[in-house]
Amino acid sequence: MPRPRSSPPRALRLLLLAALCAPAAAQNKTFELTDQGWTATKQPEPGTDAAVIASARAKLADKKFSEAIADLDTWIEANETTKSQYLPEAYLLRGDCKLADEDEFESLYDYEKVAKDYAGSEFFVRSLEREFEVAKLYLGGLRKKTFGIRIDDGTPIAEEIILRINERLPGSRLGETAMLALADFYYNTRDLRMAAETYDVFLRLFPRSEHRQKAMQRRVYANIAQFKGPQYDASGLVEARFQIQRFQQEFPAQAEKSGMGDALVARLDESAAEQRLVSAQWYLRRGDLVSARLTLQRLLHSFPGTGATEQAIKILKEHNWPLEAPKLQPQMLPEKPAATKPAAPAKEGPK
Repeated sequence: MPRPRSSPPRALRLLLLAALCAPAAAQNKTFELTDQGWTATKQPEPGTDAAVIASARAKLADKKFSEAIADLDTWIEANETTKSQYLPEAYLLRGDCKLADEDEFESLYDYEKVAKDYAGSEFFVRSLEREFEVAKLYLGGLRKKTFGIRIDDGTPIAEEIILRINERLPGSRLGETAMLALADFYYNTRDLRMAAETYDVFLRLFPRSEHRQKAMQRRVYANIAQFKGPQYDASGLVEARFQIQRFQQEFPAQAEKSGMGDALVARLDESAAEQRLVSAQWYLRRGDLVSARLTLQRLLHSFPGTGATEQAIKILKEHNWPLEAPKLQPQMLPEKPAATKPAAPAKEGPK
């Protein structure tokens, strides 16, 4: 397997920079279409807060990241205790400069400032979108900087970002995209337990998603792939069996096309029955006859018609055990005392 790259590809950085800086030039001035063409109608007055923010946008677009950060540091330090309407945009711009300058972890502090303290501003959603961009970089293999060297795994940070996005924007398209990206990451990196759980969470949070079919299908595959053999736990096979049946109900054509039909269910039953048989034999070798008998009887009840049932029946007969578990008798309860009728009220005598 190739090692993760130490930095994002140049094309990705350029695309990211273009996405960050695209609106910058248009925000410095307001234009109006006249007979003479597009003409500027409004420009911020020099020395005002609007002019500082506009200058930072222009420097970001010109890739003068250090200059923009220095200007924003000075302005934020002077205005962070005020109620300036430009504060959320200033934090966002400073984060954008750091992100474009490949200092993505430091940019998260500014994006978090907007998300926590300015949730009512127009830049709230944009800050979460920027955080998701950082999460995608880490999920894509980018290492987090430590003392200027990219050596730390950024996956835990990406996981935290995606969970926070879904807490702050529940049911949103951004939350849906982020949660699916996290589930796909687990699936592609063969973390099957986390993949199955995350796809399950995705389906619960976004039951009407256009990606529902993909999530249901991959959840089944992740549960099946966790089964390592009859000597191991087979609970994932049982879950996969019911999930396949649900998938068949919702997407019958795709189930037939992808092989998620009755044949796959039958193979899962065979594997689960084999696992029960191996467990029963393990109990027999250790002299736990009660557990062995119960496991064999449950095998016959849950997976009739499988290859393991013949061996199970043979073992039960050898020990003169019934093929079915005896029904539990209800516990004897103390008899309730007979209900007594309340005494009739005494009739009043003549006055």
